[in-house]
Amino acid sequence: MGGTAPALEVTDLTAGYGPVHALRRVSLTVPAGTVVTVLGGNGAGKSTLLRAVSRTLRFHGGAVVSGTVAAAGRPLDGLPPDRVVAAGVCQVPEGRQVFARMTVEDNLRAGGLARRGDRSAKAAALRRVHELFPVLADRARQPAGLLSGGEQQMLAVGRALMAAPELLLLDEPSLGLAPLMAARIADAVREINAQGTAVLLVEQNAALALRLASHAYVLEVGEVTLSGPAAELAASDEVRRRYLGVVDADAAEDGARARTVHPVLSRWDEEARIPVRIPLQGLRRKENR
Repeated sequence: MGGTAPALEVTDLTAGYGPVHALRRVSLTVPAGTVVTVLGGNGAGKSTLLRAVSRTLRFHGGAVVSGTVAAAGRPLDGLPPDRVVAAGVCQVPEGRQVFARMTVEDNLRAGGLARRGDRSAKAAALRRVHELFPVLADRARQPAGLLSGGEQQMLAVGRALMAAPELLLLDEPSLGLAPLMAARIADAVREINAQGTAVLLVEQNAALALRLASHAYVLEVGEVTLSGPAAELAASDEVRRRYLGVVDADAAEDGARARTVHPVLSRWDEEARIPVRIPLQGLRRKENR
């Protein structure tokens, strides 16, 4: 087969926790040098997918049942997590998970432990991280636990970049961040990709994810139900309704009318048999008697 091998190729992957299959025959491809996103609600299997790729699923009580995973043409099946990192695949987990008591500098050094190369290569990686996130250079001697949520997310991404990955797995990088900080993280993802690193992005902020990605997959209850170019999915009525919060005019009008016609609860007066408006606090007082 000619051409460059995909940065990631997942084929018929089934994985789960005990008897529960969180993923069922999932297949997806991340072409080299691209950003691909996976959308889906809570419990869809997005984090399980990333853990299966990075081979960390067993630390969460799960296991891969069947299917294959390959990075740049190299099979990852059966490898321990450190060998996956050495193969060029690094994951930034949900919730950042920095080493809170260690300094920012030591967190970054920890990320470079799996990197092959001499001191000059590691120094070059550190310069790249500092250029991407200057605040990490400013806070180098500060304990990571004292950083803001956005700064900790920068540190988590920077720590992964210290291993010089060919593929970066990002699990909900904008979760819990203010819009301005989420935009900064998005800019960093663009720059990382522009420098040649492929990205598999799991993100509940579908609007942000579809702006960053060239291709998208939708996971529902462990199965891929929709996939295609990100621009096409962003224009899809189904995706817009379910993930972008866009509804048609009739639905919006019906919702507004319901809120107008039924602003409070009502009960029937036993003697007059007519509706009597009562506030919610009245119900609470009656229950407390």
